Amino acid sequence: MCGRFSFEHEWPAFVDLYDLPWDVERGRNTRARFNIAPTQDVLIVHNDADGRQKAEDARWWLVPFWAKELPKATMFNARIETVETAPAFREAFKSKRCLIPASAFYEWTLNRSDGKKDPWHIHLPGDAPFSFAGIWARNDKLGLTNCSIVTMPAGDPMRTLHDRQPVILDPSAYKEWLASETPAAKAKDLLRENLDDKLEFHRVSREVNSSRFEGKPLPEVNPL
Repeated sequence: MCGRFSFEHEWPAFVDLYDLPWDVERGRNTRARFNIAPTQDVLIVHNDADGRQKAEDARWWLVPFWAKELPKATMFNARIETVETAPAFREAFKSKRCLIPASAFYEWTLNRSDGKKDPWHIHLPGDAPFSFAGIWARNDKLGLTNCSIVTMPAGDPMRTLHDRQPVILDPSAYKEWLASETPAAKAKDLLRENLDDKLEFHRVSREVNSSRFEGKPLPEVNPL
């Protein structure tokens, strides 16, 4: 799953990943965020009605366009196994796919010595910026633009920490993933074009266990 992530780079580092209009994006003021939690606003990149890439803020917790109220079910992750069939996700998956810029995400393991949870900071080599595969929706009744991160069963090396992981899409798949004309079946195949086998991780301080903590967690030396 993906329940927390960070956005630690300056925006120009991310702009190089996308095909955004630089005359518009050069003035975007982003700040480093080290502990982003569900229901908070995040930045997403998606295609506009004319097929051009656009960046905007979205609430991280999908609310389908037809919902009359905020869903009580957990909607910040969409499972790869059911994203194209689940009623809450299938319409977004057909034509409203997005990219969610990130620098790292967190997962937790149980510490046997004290029974508490140890957080792990998970990132690409060199802390390279990346994008989660996501879906988004606009709910006009509630006045919300919102999104969800697609997750899949964990492979190596992530299965050491958890049985699921978010899909980190390969940049070569970005344009086809975002295109509304890409059929759902092809989009499902694109999710396999990911960078998840390149992930690295290290333990960080437990301060990040609280969603209220906004600082940068310190690295811990204790191995698994």
